[in-house]
Amino acid sequence: MNILVINAGSSSLKYQLYDMSTEQVLAKGRVERIGMDSSILTHEVEQQPEVREVSEILDHTTAIRKVLDMLTHAKFGVLSNIQDIQAIGHRVVHGGESFSESVLVDQAVKLEIRKLFDLAPLHNPAHMMGITAVETNLPEVPQAVVFDTAFHQTMPASSYLYAIPTVLYKKHQIRRYGFHGTSHDYVSKRAAEFLGKPLESLKLVTCHIGNGASCTAILNGRSYDTSMGMTPLEGLMMGTRSGDLDPAVVPFTLNKEDLTLNEVNSMLNKHSGLLAVSGISSDMREVVEAMKAGHENAKLAFEMYAYRIRKYIGAYIAAMDGVDAIIFTAGVGENSDVLRKEICRHLTFFGVTLDEERNAVRSSEPRTITTDDSAVSVLVVPTNEELLIARDTYRLVRNKLAGDSSEL
Repeated sequence: MNILVINAGSSSLKYQLYDMSTEQVLAKGRVERIGMDSSILTHEVEQQPEVREVSEILDHTTAIRKVLDMLTHAKFGVLSNIQDIQAIGHRVVHGGESFSESVLVDQAVKLEIRKLFDLAPLHNPAHMMGITAVETNLPEVPQAVVFDTAFHQTMPASSYLYAIPTVLYKKHQIRRYGFHGTSHDYVSKRAAEFLGKPLESLKLVTCHIGNGASCTAILNGRSYDTSMGMTPLEGLMMGTRSGDLDPAVVPFTLNKEDLTLNEVNSMLNKHSGLLAVSGISSDMREVVEAMKAGHENAKLAFEMYAYRIRKYIGAYIAAMDGVDAIIFTAGVGENSDVLRKEICRHLTFFGVTLDEERNAVRSSEPRTITTDDSAVSVLVVPTNEELLIARDTYRLVRNKLAGDSSEL
């Protein structure tokens, strides 16, 4: 079965095509600047030159058609015709309390996603455009949606509720939802396989550290607590997001700087974090380079960033009454040995002993970066959210086909 995985943004669209018999990526790419006359489609097939096409793509429906044309292109394609695509899997950021697992798309599911627009105004409407665009281009092909929040629906009320009037939760569902769920889910399962232990027996802290970043306490295979909140702004210091701060900062800043609420929201989401403190960049690589060159603000930004991750790791170890393994993943977590070293050298109280040679190695496979006698294992596990989406889509479509057959 060939499954096309789509991650639709407001002006962009990423895709990967999987052959699920081998879980091989047949092709992948992205469409950028949707809505403009100079949109860019980039298409990649393994062991072939990257294809880049500039054209007018005014909406997501056209973007999907362009992707399908490229996948079936006589020279650059990997399929003979679009009927070779048996299912579509979509990433959807917010599932609220409505979805605790991935589901096939139907009218009721689409209605619920629309109801959640208020909780994810930058993401869910764009995902919905992707779903609608596929319906227009491939009306008979089943679609599935995989939610970033679904994995965290196992959190107990003591973890997800805020200490605010209960009426606000009951009326508006104001609570912690958490994000990066597909990544935390994927790497926890890979870590259990790598360690050769049942996931249900493990206490794990997973650290998804990219431009957006979050930590999750995974107890016996289930999300127990996570650092992001009702929105992705809460928790760790990130590339351009502030992470945790005193809520009183918002009204104080509104008053002192004569800003609008939207301007403060933009400041906290797009102009804070590493970018704000370093004054250089939101990219950890550039911050580390500047720090090594003696830039004081870069050094401060790096220390703050690492410190907050370390605090959450310690808090989650306490919350679970122990830990078997700490896992780093995503762009920064997988590639910054400097950051991992800074975090781990302050975790010795928990029995973490870093092996610096192992930590310096880069690999596309899971690996241990602690010594053999370390009481707690620290792993680097490359994430693959697209593969998890493809697997969930494959499972749902196969189950539906099996159910339809049993009714015949």
